[in-house]
Amino acid sequence: MARSFLIAGLVALAGLAEAALQPLPPGQLPDPATLKINADREILFAHPLPRMRCGKRNCGTYNNWELAYPGVLTTRDHDLGDALWHLRKVVWADRRQVFIDGRVLMCQLNWVRDHIHQMKGYCHWEYDLTSFLDFILDTQRADGQFYELIKQLDDFHWTFVNPDCRILYPEDNQSLVRLELEADIEYLMVEGCLQAWRTTGDDDWLRRALPRLEKGIDYQTRDVKRWDAAHGLCKRPYTIDTWDFTADPLSVRNRTIQLNEPMAIMHGDNTGVYQAMTQLAWINERFGQTAQARQWRARAATLRENTMRHLWNGRFFRHQLPLNCPPQDNNETNRLSMSDAYALNRGILTLEQRHGVIDEYRTRRQTTQAFAEWFTIDPPYEDFGPNPNHRKGQYVNGAICPFTAGELAKGAFESGCEAYGWDILERLVKMVLRDDGRVFFLYHPTTGKPQGRGPSAWGAAAILSAVDQGLAGIQDLDKLYRRMRFAPRWAVTPYTEGRYLTGYEVSRKKVDVRWNFTDKGFRYRLECPSESVEAHLLLPPGQQAARVLVNGQEMPFKIMDIFGSCYVDLTVTPSQNIADFEVLY
Repeated sequence: MARSFLIAGLVALAGLAEAALQPLPPGQLPDPATLKINADREILFAHPLPRMRCGKRNCGTYNNWELAYPGVLTTRDHDLGDALWHLRKVVWADRRQVFIDGRVLMCQLNWVRDHIHQMKGYCHWEYDLTSFLDFILDTQRADGQFYELIKQLDDFHWTFVNPDCRILYPEDNQSLVRLELEADIEYLMVEGCLQAWRTTGDDDWLRRALPRLEKGIDYQTRDVKRWDAAHGLCKRPYTIDTWDFTADPLSVRNRTIQLNEPMAIMHGDNTGVYQAMTQLAWINERFGQTAQARQWRARAATLRENTMRHLWNGRFFRHQLPLNCPPQDNNETNRLSMSDAYALNRGILTLEQRHGVIDEYRTRRQTTQAFAEWFTIDPPYEDFGPNPNHRKGQYVNGAICPFTAGELAKGAFESGCEAYGWDILERLVKMVLRDDGRVFFLYHPTTGKPQGRGPSAWGAAAILSAVDQGLAGIQDLDKLYRRMRFAPRWAVTPYTEGRYLTGYEVSRKKVDVRWNFTDKGFRYRLECPSESVEAHLLLPPGQQAARVLVNGQEMPFKIMDIFGSCYVDLTVTPSQNIADFEVLY
């Protein structure tokens, strides 16, 4: 008898469990009032996320590809979530290990440049952020120059430079090389080390790196091969933007600097060094070295003054300023190059100047024959040396690149051009999904066909960063998100309800944002490890904020108008890691 009751009870429990596991019928949703995150709130989340369906819509994936740092889930569709998943895979694919001089290094394609540009994506999930940077720091030349790439000895790169720009490791069949004409390595090392520190939070590591980073910028701004004292600006051999070749036929196998060769001043080197100087000032201030910080800020101010005087054409930066030679053609003053997009995010331009650069890109979109305005340079050179791969529209002489698109979108979000920033991301998402999850280094300007010849992950990381810092508006102002700026722009997208996740996996820091837009107002529920949050919340077009609640309590706020885009601004201290914003119209 007892056994019969037991079996009957187990059967009943199994039936209840099966019933509980049944998916909700299409269109049926849980009562929002029953969700704990809606308790005592005026704007309610109707849809817990992740989910596979929202009513009749397929809004999520079977195995939750969307869930990662960074990742997005919405109630509308999973296109953006899919695109981020594919972009993460593109960056993951460039991860390498290098075995050299008794060390094991994690690096992205063995080059400082690629490693640091791709860090904009992999900083969120990578566990080894410093081994490659440490190797470059430890091998710094006595005068301050950094090496930049590791290649096998049976590769030809080490033969392109003189012995003072290479170190050979025959036991490992490896070489450490600096292509001497490259002019971006010293400032990129500052950017990369600062981002690695934000991710790991290791003050002792950054403190040890700081003198070597400062020595690198001192070298960049004082060495006769790198610095033009007459203009007070960085110089380089006459290249296309930041690339590592000139129009000289010998440049195919010679990447040294000869002082009598054609030299020029390229704006991207100087905006990059300006950013590095302001970053070095910030690091010094953080460590209590105020006098050193003041010196770096003063040097940055002088560099900015010289950059704007000699390179700014009133709308954007001229491409190259020749020093000891005639220009390649008559278009240099009005030649827009990829470093203009990077300049948007380096702190050197005023808001009005950033807006002007973006307007130039939007204007050229209307007139270009290319399928997009994300140029390497525009207009391209008719011919740049004898290499057929460098002719008009080929490679970096006029091809279209996703890294320009990513930097441009991020700059647009920060400059009152949010709808344009979203438009760029929409076009990129369509391209990624069209090409079966692939993104390419370069595209032919008119046919749109991939050109390759470089790391696709560079562009993928730039797009991820545009979503993370621009669209989602998650900006780490210190380390480990201890202080953050929260400036979401979901109001310009069709995604009225969703969830965004980001963070640093290595330090187990998570930022989790849920949002919902209604006729009554909108809500952002921010879960983060921050002690302070600077909120900068974009209002939907035509709406005005009447009240702002944070964790259910009414708070004072200010309205900031940026070229017609209105933001609700306030600074808050999260309660138990939660800052729950409700903006009521």
